[in-house]
Amino acid sequence: MASYQVSYVVKGGGHPGAIRIERRRPRLGQRVRLGGVPFVVAEIQDLLPPREGVGFVHVTLERVEAGAPAASAGAGP
Repeated sequence: MASYQVSYVVKGGGHPGAIRIERRRPRLGQRVRLGGVPFVVAEIQDLLPPREGVGFVHVTLERVEAGAPAASAGAGP
């Protein structure tokens, strides 16, 4: 089973972001929670070719506005 080391950066700052191991590759429009705060995936970049079943991905997040409808792409951890 592949896993992904994901670097999350929040567009515009205001949140320190995170580096996490994920079981699935993030998808555009997917919701992700960091420290209980909801974000949506805005950009994805592969950083390095996968090695030994691990992918390395950079993700740019945007803050979810209050009252925004839930994305159907699935929720992150």
